[in-house]
Amino acid sequence: MRLIRLGLAVAGAALALAGVATPVAAAATAPAGDPAAAEPMIIGGSRAGSGPWAARLFVNGRQTCTSTIIAPQYILTAKHCVSGSGTYTFRIGSLDQTSGGTMATGSTITRSPSADLAIVKLTSSVNATYSPLGQSSDVRVGQSVQVYGWGATSRCGQEINCQSQYLKYANVSVTSVNCSDYAGGVAVCARRGDGITAGGDSGGPMFASGKQVGVASTSDRSTTTAYTNITRYRDWIRSVAGV
Repeated sequence: MRLIRLGLAVAGAALALAGVATPVAAAATAPAGDPAAAEPMIIGGSRAGSGPWAARLFVNGRQTCTSTIIAPQYILTAKHCVSGSGTYTFRIGSLDQTSGGTMATGSTITRSPSADLAIVKLTSSVNATYSPLGQSSDVRVGQSVQVYGWGATSRCGQEINCQSQYLKYANVSVTSVNCSDYAGGVAVCARRGDGITAGGDSGGPMFASGKQVGVASTSDRSTTTAYTNITRYRDWIRSVAGV
């Protein structure tokens, strides 16, 4: 079964971030957000009661992906969510993607050379509850873990039209901690529990043992999903964001 990336591709983005190369993403097998081939918005699951580290990603004002704030000036998301040029903004710390929280703008992007991960540096620091990053011991096969996002709530034709206004979460069961993400990096794969990720959930977190262990990369919107295993990339994250 072919997995599709979860993010929503943004056509016609024109403003490049200062000093950052922003190549246009190929759309043949899109991650979790392309309207035509997207896979992450949480289908099923429940509305989240808390998620102070959650950050909704907008490109040129258009809702696209999910992300987390991991340090005062740094956002963690999927590389495919920030593959093009444009103005990247985030609503941080609100369960409602349309209001509340803190709005912040990205200044530079650092993309992982080997996984579907990217870190966006903000123009200024944001006082928030930062997502706690896990270690490899925090996630294991057979474990029930939680995934979060503002993605599609059904398999509608234009997923941007059916994305959730409010942050959702679902419980999924880990099937591997060494599978592959959209970019060929190491991923945590999981099967559907009470829900599954879909378009718009790309870049969002997977939590295990109270720590973030994954970033949403692909999903089939039915039974399986893959999250880049950030426990394997802690050195890279630390080198960019200091955490």
